[in-house]
Amino acid sequence: MKKYKKMVLACSIIFMVAVAAFVGFMQQKKFGKLPAGDRMLRIQLSPNYKDGAFQNEHHTPVMTEGVSFFSALKEFFFAKGRTPVKEIPSMKTDLRSLDPATDVLVWFGHSSYFMQIGGKTFLVDPVFSGSASPVAFTTRAFAGSDRYSTADLPYIDVLFITHDHWDHLDFETVTALRTKTSQVICPIGVGEHLMYWGFGSEQVIELDWHDSVSLKDGISVYAKPARHFSGRGFTRNQSLWASFVLQTPQGKIFIGGDSGYDTHFAAIGNEFGPFDLAILENGQYDKSWKYIHMMPAEVLQAACDLKAKRILPVHSSKFALANHAWDTPLKTITAISKQNRIGVVTPMIGEAVLLNETSQIFSKWWEK
Repeated sequence: MKKYKKMVLACSIIFMVAVAAFVGFMQQKKFGKLPAGDRMLRIQLSPNYKDGAFQNEHHTPVMTEGVSFFSALKEFFFAKGRTPVKEIPSMKTDLRSLDPATDVLVWFGHSSYFMQIGGKTFLVDPVFSGSASPVAFTTRAFAGSDRYSTADLPYIDVLFITHDHWDHLDFETVTALRTKTSQVICPIGVGEHLMYWGFGSEQVIELDWHDSVSLKDGISVYAKPARHFSGRGFTRNQSLWASFVLQTPQGKIFIGGDSGYDTHFAAIGNEFGPFDLAILENGQYDKSWKYIHMMPAEVLQAACDLKAKRILPVHSSKFALANHAWDTPLKTITAISKQNRIGVVTPMIGEAVLLNETSQIFSKWWEK
């Protein structure tokens, strides 16, 4: 009986220590902060916030009907080719020495990219920490894909954050950018994380769907719907997710963020199209979560709905977050796009895309 009591006591102590360690881990600053105060009052007035959480325009389960989390997890662990067997090709454009008169885009892999348009600098969803996870040794960037750091960036006029998932909002990266960024534009609720991490209220512009903001030099930004979800911990959908329309004197660009296919693409295309470039996610998709990420054929359909002249497929080639082989997204979309008149822009990581040069040719670098 005494041995039994000792065993129970030991197990209880181990359990309490484990719980304390887990609670401490979850309280790290990188997890951010849930909205509160005046921000929460604004959120509660949003037409997109119902029953204590933000909602998509249409019913959007995270997992496809008939698919369990455990069956998807099993498939995930046994999938082949998710990571490249060798370093993927990449290059490094000197962003700090760009001619201000050149309109250019440089992709950093996954959904991170830099743009210089009309002499203004824009940065979208930068992740330079080498990981897309709260646990640094997991979800590591592929060899060759992590060429850039915040030190390589010039001063940023506008930083866009499309939502607060770890592969789009990176604590280490954005905190390092705090003193070299003029303005951050993000969906409503995401500003709670940013201000908790030291950004000033004058730096952060939070937009609900269909809100807009006019910036200097004829630049306008419109927040539009996406079909996705949010959350950095166990509580979901307390901040919004969004796409953005970036309108400048030089043209119109659609910043897609993460989204499953839905009617919002056609609505945005009818309101703002045609777009000179649509930047759309094409990776980390699977039939098991078809409502929150697009399959390649849906990416092309979304581009048609948007009336886009060209598309840049992103959300691939840096992190393994799905069951497909790492190079399948680019192989698939380039193959099926031959039946479509929309140009597909496929630069390697770090390669300069000349935004005013529609005849620029890109190699099939993923085949090397």
